[in-house]
Amino acid sequence: MALEFVGKDPDSDTNNCPAVFVEKETGDLLFQGWTVTDLATLAESGQHSPVAENESLVRLPARMRAIIMEALHGEGAAVQRADRSHDTISGPSGAAGRL
Repeated sequence: MALEFVGKDPDSDTNNCPAVFVEKETGDLLFQGWTVTDLATLAESGQHSPVAENESLVRLPARMRAIIMEALHGEGAAVQRADRSHDTISGPSGAAGRL
C-alpha cells in the first residue's frame, strides 16, 4: 500500500497530530485523529451508523477542512476508485457535484 501524505493539523506543534492520507491505488482516505471515547457522542453517532468492533470514530478539528478537501480534490490526489466507477462521488478530481 502506498500512501500519499496530504497534510496535518496546521496548529499542531507535535509529531503526533491529526493527519490525512490518500491510499494511491484505491483512492481511500485515511484519517489520523483523536479517538472518540465520549459515550454520548458514540451513542448519537451510533443512531445513524453503529461503530463495528473493527472500526473507530475519530475526531479531526474543523481547521483541517481545507486539508480534507485537498485529499478529495487536490493536485495529484488519487481519489477516483476503479471499483466505484458507478457512483456519483468518485470521478475525476474537481468534478462538479463532488464533495
